[in-house]
Amino acid sequence: MLKYIARRLLVMIPTLFAISLASFFIIQLPPGDFLTTYAAGMGAQDNIIAREQLAVLEERYGLDEPFHVQYWRWISNIVCCGDFGQSFEWNQPVSSLIWDRLTLTMLLAVVSTLFTWLVAFLIGTYSAVRQYSLGDYFWTFIGFIGLATPNFLLALVLMYISFRYFGQSVGGLFSPEYQNAPWSLGKAWDLFQHLWIPVVIIATAGAASTIRIMRANLLDELHRPYTTTARAKGMQEWRLIAKYPLRLALNPFISTVGWTIPTLVSGEIIVSVVLDLPTTGPLLLRALSSQDMYLAGSFLMMLGVLTLIGTLLSDILLAWLDPRIQYEKAGRR
Repeated sequence: MLKYIARRLLVMIPTLFAISLASFFIIQLPPGDFLTTYAAGMGAQDNIIAREQLAVLEERYGLDEPFHVQYWRWISNIVCCGDFGQSFEWNQPVSSLIWDRLTLTMLLAVVSTLFTWLVAFLIGTYSAVRQYSLGDYFWTFIGFIGLATPNFLLALVLMYISFRYFGQSVGGLFSPEYQNAPWSLGKAWDLFQHLWIPVVIIATAGAASTIRIMRANLLDELHRPYTTTARAKGMQEWRLIAKYPLRLALNPFISTVGWTIPTLVSGEIIVSVVLDLPTTGPLLLRALSSQDMYLAGSFLMMLGVLTLIGTLLSDILLAWLDPRIQYEKAGRR
């Protein structure tokens, strides 16, 4: 296993290089650059921008240099100094903009993932064990509703319920009095009170689809010959389900870690905008729309890193959970 992990880590190096190159290239595919967007916005306000001023800004940000020069400047600063560049629009280091929002984003992603797994595990197991029962039909109907309901619509409904019946401030992760306050027990509790709305919204679609996957996999395992043999030997049903089929049916949960975390970090942008969440999603959307290439490129590269790390964790956890998986033997072949 250690050799497999070391080999995967070495493969990640050229993969990260390819991701960074593709990210930087994709950001520059649309015509124009940040100054084009900036000049158009200023022109819409009936302001006259001198060509000399644009030339100065172009030279300052290095936008007059070829693609390979801009890329090399960016990637070399990341490797040697951990410097992701300067955001054009915010006029701040990209690292400070990302890390300020990444902590809350990862907290929201982890809690949403755990909530999704808990709901899908309990309901999926119940639906499989009680196949075609009234409860199975009920949760199947709820799951289809969850898949069909847009998350931004659910966000608007929960925002109204939260404000109308619980008296909480609408949007954001903090009340106005804690918005810029230093961290304390009161601020942590306020965050906990506001966290349930985005967690429920983000986890709804994921839980609905994972319930169906869990149910289908567990039903498949419940009809295997080894379960029939265990029942014939008199093993208790609950012990049989927990020891064998349930363990193997958990594989889809583990295998989705590689794409679930990056999806939660970058996805749900519309939900973040509707709820006014201080997460990375709205910042990424704004960076893409304004062609802030260093900020947007750093975001895309970060998502690539999260995908690679999540995939590696998925493979390691699958090998630990399922004894049928042998990475070392597969590597020697």
